[in-house]
Amino acid sequence: MKAVVRLAVFSVLLLSVAAPAGATEFRSTDVQPDGYPTVEAVKFMGQALSKATGGKLTIKVFNNSALGSEKDTIEQTRIGALAMTRVNISPMNNICPTTVVPTLPFLFKSKEHMRKVLDGPVGEEILKSCEAQGFVGLAFYDSGARSIYTVKKPVKALADVKGLKVRVQQSDLWVSVMEAMSANATPMPFGEVYTALKTGLVDAAENNIPSYESTRHFEVAKFYSRTEHSMAPEILLFSKKVWDGLSDGDRKAIRAAAKESVPYMRKLWDEREEKSLAIVKAGGAQVIEVNKASFQAVMKPVYDKFVTDPKMRDLVKRVQDTK
Repeated sequence: MKAVVRLAVFSVLLLSVAAPAGATEFRSTDVQPDGYPTVEAVKFMGQALSKATGGKLTIKVFNNSALGSEKDTIEQTRIGALAMTRVNISPMNNICPTTVVPTLPFLFKSKEHMRKVLDGPVGEEILKSCEAQGFVGLAFYDSGARSIYTVKKPVKALADVKGLKVRVQQSDLWVSVMEAMSANATPMPFGEVYTALKTGLVDAAENNIPSYESTRHFEVAKFYSRTEHSMAPEILLFSKKVWDGLSDGDRKAIRAAAKESVPYMRKLWDEREEKSLAIVKAGGAQVIEVNKASFQAVMKPVYDKFVTDPKMRDLVKRVQDTK
C-alpha cells in the first residue's frame, strides 16, 4: 500500500509539470516496453488528440511499468493521480463485474468474432459499466489468444497441466480457470514473471505470443502450447475524476481519438504476432498444438461461479449469438 501511495504522489507531481499556457498533457501508463502495439496505439491516440484540438490536449505515455504494476496504475487512475491507463481487462474483474464476461475462457470463436463483439453494443455496455467504479472506458485493444508456456515439459493435453505452478494475473477468475485445469494458480505481477520462471518459483505462465516474446520469457520457458484458452482484451481507461473536470468538447475529442487508435492498434498487433512468432521459434521455442477440447470440457464450473446474475448471463448469450 505504501508503494502505491508513493507512486500516486509521484504521479501527481508529474501531472503538475508546467505545460504551455492553456494546454493539458494527460499522463497514461502501460506495463509493456517501447514498440509494443498498445504503447504505440496510445501514442497514436495522443497525436490524433493533439491534432484535433490544435495542441490543447496531448498524452504522454509512461510505459515499461515506469509508474508501477497494472494493479497500481488502476488505483492511481481511479483516484485521479493519473489521467489514463492501458491494462489487461483481467485485473478489472474484481472492480467492475461485467469485465468478467470478455475474460471468460473459450468465449470467443475467433479473433474476428471477438472484434465484432467488442466493437458493438456488448462492448459499449461493458465500457460504460466501469463508470460507477471511477473509470471511463474508452476502448478495447486486442490482447491475442492466451496460451500456456512451460519450463520443463510441453503441455499437449489437459492431463499435462495437472499440478503445475502456473503464474496468472491477479484475478480470482484466472485462479479459477487454472484450478479447473487442476493446476496450482500463482497470482503475480507481470514484471516478476521472468525471474519466477527462471528460478523455478513457477513452472509455467500464460500469455499471448507478443508478450511471451517481448518479455523474453521464451528464453526460460521454451514450450509454448497453443491452448488459446482466452482472448481477454486490453482496456483503455480514463479517470472519471479527471474526466468530470473536462468540457464536453474535450471529452468528445478524447473519445474520438481513442476510437481512431483501435484499427491502428489492430494493424500493429497482427503484424507483431507474426514477427513475434518468428522470433521465438528462432530463439529455440517450440510451438505446440494441443487438444483444446479437453480444456474446454472442464470450464463449466468457471462459468457457474462467475456468471452469477441475469445481466451477465444475458451478456454471455449475446456474445455467443453474435455472428
